[in-house]
Amino acid sequence: MNFIDERVEQYAEEHSSPPPELFARLAAETHEKSESPQMMVGRIEGNFLALLVRTLRARRVLELGTFTGYSSIAMARALPADGRLITCDVNEETTEIARRYAQEAGVVDRIDYRLGPALETVGGFDGEFDLVFIDADKVNYVNYYEATLPLLAASGLMVVDNTLWSGRVADPQEDDESVRAIRELNDHVRDDPRVDNVLLTVRDGMNLVWQT
Repeated sequence: MNFIDERVEQYAEEHSSPPPELFARLAAETHEKSESPQMMVGRIEGNFLALLVRTLRARRVLELGTFTGYSSIAMARALPADGRLITCDVNEETTEIARRYAQEAGVVDRIDYRLGPALETVGGFDGEFDLVFIDADKVNYVNYYEATLPLLAASGLMVVDNTLWSGRVADPQEDDESVRAIRELNDHVRDDPRVDNVLLTVRDGMNLVWQT
């Protein structure tokens, strides 16, 4: 999902480093088998997330919203050999696709797949995460934010995806449930004295948050 001119998006992708060929097959299978293939991150966002993992020198990553695994594989490939990524989702079928491609990519041993409601799963975690990536159901965005912020390392980074929602958050005529939830999250982060943030116009919007 994105609201950037398609020609500009295509140009940017063509001038970004290409991922391994298996990502193209993963994208094709996602479009074939998923009712909402636009939920998958693409080359630009996948490369950006991998860059964040490398820049942070992350060793422990948390993802809410596995889907078919593009983002988790991209981030896991950037982790050191002993790094670990925990990814949460409620859909067993798409998680199995993610696991299969992670196996092929040689990073399945770095990824811990958790099936079940993310808020319940996160409640059982100990320790800190260097990077938290939130890309799950939008109505729970504030809840996910509040549940994971205490788990974020002091020098860590949280990334919340789809925070421009095809530009609809800036349109006063738009007022459906997802739009309201994302606006609430963006306002909540902006007004939270515990953090600083920058809302990027990358793809469908990425809100980057770090503790002050």
